[in-house]
Amino acid sequence: MEKDNTTLLTEFVLRGLTQQPQWKLPLFLLFLAVYLMTLVGNLGLISLIWNDPQLHIPMYLFLGNLAFVDTWLSSTVTPKMLMNFLDKSKMISLPQCMIQFFSFAISVTTECFLLAAMAYDRYVAICQPLLYPVIMTNILCFRLLVLSFVGGLIHAIIHESFLFRLTFCNSNIVHHFYCDVIPLLKISCTDPSLNYLIIFIFSGSIQVFSIVTILISYSLVLFTILRKKSEKGMRKAFSTCGAHLFSVTLYYVPLLFMYVHPASSQADDQDMIFSLFYTVIIPVLNPMIYSLRNKQVIDSLKKMLKRNI
Repeated sequence: MEKDNTTLLTEFVLRGLTQQPQWKLPLFLLFLAVYLMTLVGNLGLISLIWNDPQLHIPMYLFLGNLAFVDTWLSSTVTPKMLMNFLDKSKMISLPQCMIQFFSFAISVTTECFLLAAMAYDRYVAICQPLLYPVIMTNILCFRLLVLSFVGGLIHAIIHESFLFRLTFCNSNIVHHFYCDVIPLLKISCTDPSLNYLIIFIFSGSIQVFSIVTILISYSLVLFTILRKKSEKGMRKAFSTCGAHLFSVTLYYVPLLFMYVHPASSQADDQDMIFSLFYTVIIPVLNPMIYSLRNKQVIDSLKKMLKRNI
């Protein structure tokens, strides 16, 4: 009954990364350059894999889909962030906010599952090389890809449906540069305890499952490499695994702090810095980490460039 005379808010202000006018243009130019590099790197990688039949194997199919999801994730967040650097109002409607979060939730969850599938693929390739063509078939690869996207969709639907139970009546200032669930819960007039519980259960379970899969896979890979005692093979494998684990660490550590760490101990500015890693930084780094260190991708790129010259 207390809410009968309360005006429910349907528009929000995205506070953004900075309130200092002198930083807005430099940050706009910086993140515009990063976004363009993200598009060129990931879409270029997708095109390369699509046009080279030799790359139509599970490893590169996973890599192509990772590039697609990185493009999706960055495009969900970055354009609105760039607009807000130049827009004084920084307004976003409730439907737009819900759509942005839904798109973000699908892409970020799908990437978790894809990274786990890629780690399993590397485990089979290095630890079971003779059985690799039998185990990691294109059919299994396709099923893992479908499961990754379906898992991302289901996870997003769960959180989105619980967001619709919230009302906003006191503050419409979202202390973030995009619509994420935690900042929305902080300004909700409805008790968000159930939402926090859902986040802890589902997001925590997905992250723990994917992290454990990645750690076990790469641990077995490293043990296999050490047993072979081939200096050249060890150097190459350590370089590859190290780069992959570096990317995974940059992706998962901020996610764990954002969605598994107790919300009451988080600062808004800290949340935004963490979010930058997996929404902006990782999508531009992944093509370099996973592709520029891969001889087959480099050879394919050289062939494509020669054909076009």
